Amino acid sequence: MGSGTQLDRKRITQLEEEGDVAADYLEEILDIADLDGDIEIDVEHDRASVAIIAEDDSSIRPLVGRDGEVLEALQELTRLAVQTKTGERSRLMLDIAGYRASRRTELTKLAQDAIAKVRSTGRAVALEPLNAFERKVVHDVVTEAGLTSESHGVDPDRYIEISPAQ
Repeated sequence: MGSGTQLDRKRITQLEEEGDVAADYLEEILDIADLDGDIEIDVEHDRASVAIIAEDDSSIRPLVGRDGEVLEALQELTRLAVQTKTGERSRLMLDIAGYRASRRTELTKLAQDAIAKVRSTGRAVALEPLNAFERKVVHDVVTEAGLTSESHGVDPDRYIEISPAQ
């Protein structure tokens, strides 16, 4: 067994620990808020991934907030809780009631439409302001399509411009 495999296992164990710490923290929040939800932990794209799900998504929907604002705040608080417990900065991704999963689908379509416009006109296209998660999704789609994307501005008005390949 090579050292790369041991490093991979060590990293996966570290990410699983992040997920466990996050799950404990989120369980406390659910208890305090008197909300019923189940927590799923996974490791995806070299980061811990935690999801709060419920049979009736409407019961936990308030934790998403308008345009995912509450979700973003909970994710940051959860990352801080993980960092406090582990001493390591966390890139943990939190989803609630499938919000990020459905938003990823919407953003992929938005990026594909913009890519088609850039290809047909040969000109850059600027998108509306997006949060960090949303920009990452768009950048990934654009890169996969072989075009160029760049973020401009300052949050909350930070946006992406998609350009023809250089």
